[in-house]
Amino acid sequence: MSSHNVAILDYGAGNLRSAVRALERVGAHVTVTADPAIAVEADGLLVPGVGAFAACMEGLRAAQGPRIIGQRLAGGRPVLGICVGMQVLFESGTEHGVHTEGCGEWPGNVGKLQADVLPHMGWNTVEMPEGSRMFDNIDAEDRFYFVHSYAARSWELETEITEPPKVAWTEYGGDRFVSAVDNGALWATQFHPEKSGDVGLQLLKNWVGTL
Repeated sequence: MSSHNVAILDYGAGNLRSAVRALERVGAHVTVTADPAIAVEADGLLVPGVGAFAACMEGLRAAQGPRIIGQRLAGGRPVLGICVGMQVLFESGTEHGVHTEGCGEWPGNVGKLQADVLPHMGWNTVEMPEGSRMFDNIDAEDRFYFVHSYAARSWELETEITEPPKVAWTEYGGDRFVSAVDNGALWATQFHPEKSGDVGLQLLKNWVGTL
């Protein structure tokens, strides 16, 4: 079992107990913290997020989240964003006509899913990219747990770079959206691995294995 230290950034983004439990189950030593020094120095940083993009960004900025994330990535230190914690990594988000600047790690805007029934809630499959460590020992038919009405519906980062990000997609209600990104030290999932049973634990184990 690993003894890697994982910090979960506590910026008021909701209940973090399931994430703590899941990470502990795969062998991580977990600290829930709002302390920027601890968040920067931990082996891995998990950025959670529930609710609205604008509210999450407000909380993140108050906790110096964008600076912490940027500082870690500049040093190649792993970060995992989950749900709205993934969405805020994009340039911007638009909800109810309100346009909010994100962390800007990836180009693009997060917008409302074009589906008849929202939120997209429940289990769904993921079109996994080739060669992504994120999905080691996970099968194409495995399902993850989603609950969201907004997502990145396009991927705009140029792929002509040396190590292009590996992007996973999911279909729902006739729409397609980015459901996970493996981008070197920066991983993110639109689904909730901590609520996805054994398959989610495998993904978290894969992440902890990179720390």
